Amino acid sequence: MIDSQAMLDKVWFILPEIWLFLGAVVVSMMGLSRAKLLRDAVPFVVCFFLAAAMVAIPWVYADKSRLAEANLLMPTLGPYVKMIVCGIGIVLSMLSVGLIDRGIEDAIKSGRARFDPIRLCRGEYFAFFLLSLIGAMLVCNANDLIWLFLALELTSLPTYVMVAISRPSPKAQEAAVKYFFLGALAAALFLYGFALLYGSTGSMELTVMRAEFAKQVAAGGLDRLAIVGMILALLGVSFKIVAVPMHFYAADVYEGAASPVSAFLAFVPKTAGMVAMILLLGTIGWSGHAGPGSVGLPQPILVTLWMIAVLTMTLGNVGALLQRSTKRLLAYSSIAHSGYLLIGVIAGPGLGIDAVLFYLLAYGVMNIVPFAVLAGLQRRGEEIESLDDLAGLRFRYPVMAVVMAVAAMSLIGFPPLLGFVGKFSLLVAGVQAKHVPLVVIALINSAISAWYYLRLVGLPILASPTAASDTVKHSASPWPRVAAVLAAVAIVVLPFFVNQLLP
Repeated sequence: MIDSQAMLDKVWFILPEIWLFLGAVVVSMMGLSRAKLLRDAVPFVVCFFLAAAMVAIPWVYADKSRLAEANLLMPTLGPYVKMIVCGIGIVLSMLSVGLIDRGIEDAIKSGRARFDPIRLCRGEYFAFFLLSLIGAMLVCNANDLIWLFLALELTSLPTYVMVAISRPSPKAQEAAVKYFFLGALAAALFLYGFALLYGSTGSMELTVMRAEFAKQVAAGGLDRLAIVGMILALLGVSFKIVAVPMHFYAADVYEGAASPVSAFLAFVPKTAGMVAMILLLGTIGWSGHAGPGSVGLPQPILVTLWMIAVLTMTLGNVGALLQRSTKRLLAYSSIAHSGYLLIGVIAGPGLGIDAVLFYLLAYGVMNIVPFAVLAGLQRRGEEIESLDDLAGLRFRYPVMAVVMAVAAMSLIGFPPLLGFVGKFSLLVAGVQAKHVPLVVIALINSAISAWYYLRLVGLPILASPTAASDTVKHSASPWPRVAAVLAAVAIVVLPFFVNQLLP
């Protein structure tokens, strides 16, 4: 018999997601309209729905009695994560203004082509954009393994299509195929892990699993089925956060996709994956595995996460040193930042998880700027990609040069910018949890990253223009440049409001 009250509680806490789903339906229809005014309004309608969802989230979660009865493993994750997903989503939608259907719209306007809805993709692109955001938000409400699996896949599946349609280029289609097949492998891996976790506990509900694992720990420790299942699940979820060993797709996909889509991939799936990892590890807990009162994850899982964190940081930063493509450099940078985030995951509840959530916000803001600069500039009608295209940018577009430099310094962790506050909180969490060697490795990697990030500072501001960079012009839409400026201002201003921004 279905508990109607429990069902109502579940629906209540996904009202913002239901609203965004309505938005996805609306923009998909608007994108097929014959009226160009309606088609051009699609990104701004997306912003409206996201802003309305941001208003609804605190109202929905204000009902503490419902929240207590919702049977969520970590009920306080939802408000914070959903707010940052919607907030960053608004700025990401600004990057995509003028991206999709640009060629066919110009042809229709000049009379070289007739309106044909089957050739237009703008509505579908932004519908998939919203659906992926919905998936990331639904991860927070997962109270069983089936919900968690579906939410993670809803986050990823739309992005495969977004990559493919983001550019009229074979490179984009190739990137989408690589992304899809590795995504399928990762899904199979963490689904098999879920099956083993179910076999160990006899339940798919996260709260019931936590109780069963607590009994196992009290009886002498987690059984082997639980440990193997958790490791496989974490390895599969590593695909979402672009962590070793599921990181191979990142450079090719980021380079093949349009810059706004690359920016989206660097934040939304990563956020969903980090929240999923926190929920999965929350079922086994961070204490009691080495005797009563002990603190720390079970040794096999801790060693696995340590290896993933160290390899992810190191391979990401070393890989970035070798790149001449700005987007490939940023792809390896994204890999490295996943390694930093894992320090907070290993540290656990309290300062560790709070640091992870805050760093997701900080990285989301910082990550927007370099991709927005790339999306806001073009050469011969194509977006710029090479580092050489940024040389001497200050002579022609000084604002873009300055915001790129601000973002790069923040990504290094230069005080007092937002990136410094976020990275410092992760390192403090690591020290507090007595993982000092991991913190030292992170500091060494951060020093390595300074070399390639400083190229993003030096080339636009200090280098002389080249023959290639002299032909760089503004792209048709000003909105990516507006997004770059807004995010750069946030990098400078938000550190003054850290107490209000912490979870």
